[in-house]
Amino acid sequence: MENQNSNSKLKAIIGILAVLLIGSLIYIFKLTSDAKTLETTVTTVTFEKDSVLKDLTDLKTTYDAAIAENTSMSDELIAERDKVVKLITELKTAKGDNASLRKYRDQYKSMEQKMQNLMQEVAVLKTQNQQLTTNLDSTKVVLEDNKKYNQVLVGQNEELAKTVEKGSKLTITNLKTGSYKLRSSGKQIMTDKASKTDVLLVGFTIAENKIAKSGDKTYYIQIIDSKNNVLGEKQTVTFGENTLTYSFTTTVQYENKTVDVKEQLKGKDFAKGTYFVNVFDKDELISKSSFSLR
Repeated sequence: MENQNSNSKLKAIIGILAVLLIGSLIYIFKLTSDAKTLETTVTTVTFEKDSVLKDLTDLKTTYDAAIAENTSMSDELIAERDKVVKLITELKTAKGDNASLRKYRDQYKSMEQKMQNLMQEVAVLKTQNQQLTTNLDSTKVVLEDNKKYNQVLVGQNEELAKTVEKGSKLTITNLKTGSYKLRSSGKQIMTDKASKTDVLLVGFTIAENKIAKSGDKTYYIQIIDSKNNVLGEKQTVTFGENTLTYSFTTTVQYENKTVDVKEQLKGKDFAKGTYFVNVFDKDELISKSSFSLR
């Protein structure tokens, strides 16, 4: 009887221990399962956070590249880039839970869509700028060609002007000089003796020129004796930096036709030797001759 009671108690204890063991096993299984679930959740959250950070960093890199191109949209691009930088800073210090990560993921998607829209506008602007650059280059080429052509025309016009100016100058021909004795009757007798000379005659012809300017034309006559003295009026005139001492002037009414000019210089006590006669148009020597008295 006593043995039966002992067996019963033993069985009861064994039953209780079995129940406790099963409960312990169930509790341990639950703890293990919860730990694995928590680990999975933490891993998933960490991965998602890193993924969003990477996407935001890539977004910032895209903006940096677009801003570096220095387009007319740079200010707007910088503003959007700064928003991305701010969100990256917030995300790095944010709580690692699914709710906050969904919020950041949603903000990223919104920013990504904004970036795509802006990049499309930048692409359009780049295409327009390239077209403008091409047009400007074409215009530049045309302008350069026109400039070169104009330079050629200017050169041709200058040469033509020089040719016209040269062709419009009057030509002096047949410069003749002589010494004469003046009789009381007024008659002039040619002589080559200095002691008998009373007047020096100078004559020349202005040739016909249809393109020359008509009107009064003044020439300066310079006669220099053998002692290097300028005879006559001995007046000095200045042309720019040049000066000219002349014996007398002659003014001719020129009408684009041939004109004969004759002038005389009276005097006495002419020196023996060679005399030089020069005809000037202002300060330009246009004709010269010489004669001698004995």
